[in-house]
Amino acid sequence: MFFSLFAGVDKAHAEAALNVNADGAILVDGETGKVLYEKNADSVLGIASMTKMMTEYILLDSVEKGKVKWDQEYSVSDLVYKISQNRDLSNVPLRADGKYKVRELYEAMAIYSANAATIAIAEIIGGSETNFVKMMNDKAEELGLKDYKFVNSTGLNNQDYQGEQPQGTGADDENVMSSRAVAKLAFHLINDFPEVLKTASTAKKKFREGTDDEIQMDNWNWMLPSLTYGYEGMDGLKTGTTDFAGYCFTGTASRDGKRFITVVQNAVDGTGNGGYKARFDETRKMMDYAFSNYTNKQLVPKHYQVQGHKTIPVIKGKEDQVKIYTKSAIKMTVQNGEEKNFTPVLVLDKKKVDKDGKLTAPIKKGEKVGYLTIKPKNGEKVSFLTDEGQKKVQVDVIAAQGVEKANWFVLMMQGIGHFFGDVWHGISSTVKGWF
Repeated sequence: MFFSLFAGVDKAHAEAALNVNADGAILVDGETGKVLYEKNADSVLGIASMTKMMTEYILLDSVEKGKVKWDQEYSVSDLVYKISQNRDLSNVPLRADGKYKVRELYEAMAIYSANAATIAIAEIIGGSETNFVKMMNDKAEELGLKDYKFVNSTGLNNQDYQGEQPQGTGADDENVMSSRAVAKLAFHLINDFPEVLKTASTAKKKFREGTDDEIQMDNWNWMLPSLTYGYEGMDGLKTGTTDFAGYCFTGTASRDGKRFITVVQNAVDGTGNGGYKARFDETRKMMDYAFSNYTNKQLVPKHYQVQGHKTIPVIKGKEDQVKIYTKSAIKMTVQNGEEKNFTPVLVLDKKKVDKDGKLTAPIKKGEKVGYLTIKPKNGEKVSFLTDEGQKKVQVDVIAAQGVEKANWFVLMMQGIGHFFGDVWHGISSTVKGWF
């Protein structure tokens, strides 16, 4: 039996304190995916180069599974060469007869948002960008994303492909996602492949250093600590800008043992004008609020016992009850001072207890008998990006010691005792009825 009792008291405070100037925005805890603030988070909007987070995810997954190797070489296709020569787009120029290793293409994509390098990665993994786009949409479904459509691997306007966009997509098609879906993708990316942050946090790097093709790659995430809008702890993740999507940014920062993820789509300043500064200013608002107001707190300690449920009755055992407690602690990111606003909820496993709530011996020490979760006292709803995140505020309840099954003689005597107890109860009820 499962209760969806995860609610919170803090999101309303965030909504009152923040006024994020963007068409869509969201702030989440980077460890559990607990949503701390949202604005139009389910509106489907343009994402521009934030698209590349999905390409990164599929690449890192392919490398982990041995399907692709970092030192694998790639020969440039006609489309990739053509796109790479367009300096109106973010690119590292690639030679038509050149060979490039997967790692350097990946770094160009993750640091410099290089579009042709991204298409090259799509071709390496999918054979063609058309096949890769199908992989992107399939992976989105697998990750449990909602409100998304991928039509290319880069986030470019399909018109930038000059008629050579992936098959099955139109010249006017765009990649779109909701802020919640973008945050969920980012959450999976940094938790499934935390090594991505090492590359995403690289402020500057030379592509093909020491060769005639050397080019300086400056990270578009200007909130990295050493750059223009430097922010302490910022180490990712991906910017995006097109006329269709506006100024977008998925940021993540870690400080004092806390990590948060933010998304802004079509960010603007106070006068309604978009810009690089606007997307970083709006991100800073959410990050400042998160680091100042939220802390990861232990709400339930290890070996916690619920008042009134410290033991469970046992039948057919050498003991008639067993002590139970939580296997581990429950920790959750909450607004400062709100940790006392939660109450524990014990849920026993119906497959383990009878209709009277009794366990049947034998019982092993450490055997799971149910789980403990928490719920806020005021019942306000809050969400998690994933089921896995939600389960982090749910811990097993186990038997503190073992209970052996009683032998046949003891069971017989217990049966006789129960029989006469029932008889005496019946007689007593009848006698009481006389008076």
